[in-house]
Amino acid sequence: MTSSPETSAAKSADPVDSLVLHATDNHVAWITLNRPEALNAITPDQRERLIQHLSHASCDPGVRAVVITATGRGFCAGADLRGGPPTGGPQAGERVAGEQVAGERVAGEQVAGERVAGDVARMIRLGAQRLIGAVLDCEKPVIAAVNGTAAGLGAHLALACDLVLAADSAKFIEVFVRRGLVPDGGGAYLLPRLIGPQRAKELMFFGDALTAADAARLGLVNRVVPADDLEKTARDWAERLATGPTRALALTKQLVNASLDTDRTTAFAAEAAAQEINMTTTDANEGVAAFTERRTPLYRGR
Repeated sequence: MTSSPETSAAKSADPVDSLVLHATDNHVAWITLNRPEALNAITPDQRERLIQHLSHASCDPGVRAVVITATGRGFCAGADLRGGPPTGGPQAGERVAGEQVAGERVAGEQVAGERVAGDVARMIRLGAQRLIGAVLDCEKPVIAAVNGTAAGLGAHLALACDLVLAADSAKFIEVFVRRGLVPDGGGAYLLPRLIGPQRAKELMFFGDALTAADAARLGLVNRVVPADDLEKTARDWAERLATGPTRALALTKQLVNASLDTDRTTAFAAEAAAQEINMTTTDANEGVAAFTERRTPLYRGR
């Protein structure tokens, strides 16, 4: 996406704010990755800012839908831990699993600062997995507007969203195998649930680029649109969601996300409990009243 809503965040003294743009417009929070020169690969600082924005969107009653997109020709090339030293977050000093640093001995000779058992697992758990969890756990519907290549963690960031729009030029790549790595950032959790284990293994074993059209055919993408129409389509979808019954959408998201990890009895109990909770909301009462009065409901997100 070559343009994004104006954001006051860019005026902040924090340089990370210019790399993750944020604005709220018509109850929609727009979160825009803005490192086009690096194909929007995510540094630790950017990751923490993304998590922060998603957390704020969850609890802010003024936000009723979220769009994640990017500037330039790439959506997100994955994790980039060489884009400058982290200034905050729990992962100061982290680096990509398997990346060799100056002076490190591959043969196993211990050197100062050498990785020890548990370091990589902790890095993944507190880093990429927290980001994907923040998308899945966000209480507002999240749309990915994928403007270009989404690779590795970038692909998983998109696929964790509730709805995925893709420009016709976009590509999705499970790039890990090309680097001799195991998929992380929730990939082995997300993909089998979206397209089944056989298709997921094909993408992860070969690491081939998947066009937007093929991604839609497999069920990874809701809709493919011309690149020039991506922002408009994302805005139309998000603003439609933002006028919906926000709490009902949050509970629906929670039920659907949990359904694939539970049995029927538990799922049915969760469904009944969710409906019980939802019927205490203003929007549920408005929806029922509008139906009986034969008028269009006016939802307020409460």
